[in-house]
Amino acid sequence: MSAGRRRGQTPGMDTSIDEQLRAFVRMWWLPLSVGLLSIAAGVIVLIKPGNSLTAIAVIVGIFIALDGVIALIAALRKTTESRGLTAFVGVFGLVVGVLLIRHPIEGVTAVALLVGIWLIAVGAIRFVQSFEEDHRNWRMLVAAVEVIAGIVIVSTPGIGLAALAIIIGVSLIANGASLVVLGYMLHGVSHEERPPHHTHHAAPA
Repeated sequence: MSAGRRRGQTPGMDTSIDEQLRAFVRMWWLPLSVGLLSIAAGVIVLIKPGNSLTAIAVIVGIFIALDGVIALIAALRKTTESRGLTAFVGVFGLVVGVLLIRHPIEGVTAVALLVGIWLIAVGAIRFVQSFEEDHRNWRMLVAAVEVIAGIVIVSTPGIGLAALAIIIGVSLIANGASLVVLGYMLHGVSHEERPPHHTHHAAPA
């Protein structure tokens, strides 16, 4: 075994890790798509923060459900090392999204609690997952913003509809911006990994 190889690491393990990294890079469109959806949902909520509670719940619920579906896809396709945490984010997002879309409980407080708990859980998990990434500072900052926003929402039982919409909108836009940046970075890496096209010139006569 060469000195440069980590203790206990075999060539097969190296190949497996390289394959997982390549698979993750090839899925650059996932964070980009989720990021654009997150920004769109945040902008829609911020444009008219005084919209009806049902409209806000449905808009946010659709995004959270889609975010959950894409997280499950990422976990099933083995594009992340922490597949268990990613799968949990997906299932939890689906449950919260469906509850918000169906809106079984009337009242700002119920919607605020659902969104606040989702922000805290997802923010905390993504904060942990950010340690796996090279450009972790930006992701850690956004995850911290999500956790803080969730705590503010949950700890303010009498929060108004407009204030709730503004906090949710800003959180979604920040989350979306970080995912778009991540998607573009992965897209750039995927281009760098492509083998160059060699042109063969005919030898002079």
